[in-house]
Amino acid sequence: QVQVEESGGGSVQAGESLKLSCAVSEDVFRTSSMGWFRQAPGEEREGVACAIPFRSKMYADSMKGRVSISEDAAKKILWLQLNRLKSEDTGIYYCAAATWQFGDTCWDSLRRQESVSWGQGTQVTVSS
Repeated sequence: QVQVEESGGGSVQAGESLKLSCAVSEDVFRTSSMGWFRQAPGEEREGVACAIPFRSKMYADSMKGRVSISEDAAKKILWLQLNRLKSEDTGIYYCAAATWQFGDTCWDSLRRQESVSWGQGTQVTVSS
């Protein structure tokens, strides 16, 4: 199973930006859906952004306009740019990859729990 590892989290002030990165162990960018999720303290994990690399991208309403997902397949890295951060964006951010099946949106692939590879997460703390 592919392995993913997040980095780039930290503590910032409200209104600032962070860029998270996810290193992927294999070149699965043409066969997978990939995405970012977050889990706030006491809350369930929720999707932030996902992509079928080189084809489509989708964003959660809660962060639309403030977040951008991108990939560098040659370096096997998935990025998440977070802008105008708010205190409610605080949480652990996870990278995920799942095999894409014909007809899937990226969220469809990533909801198929048995085939999703998860990282350990990177903490983002936003102070107001």
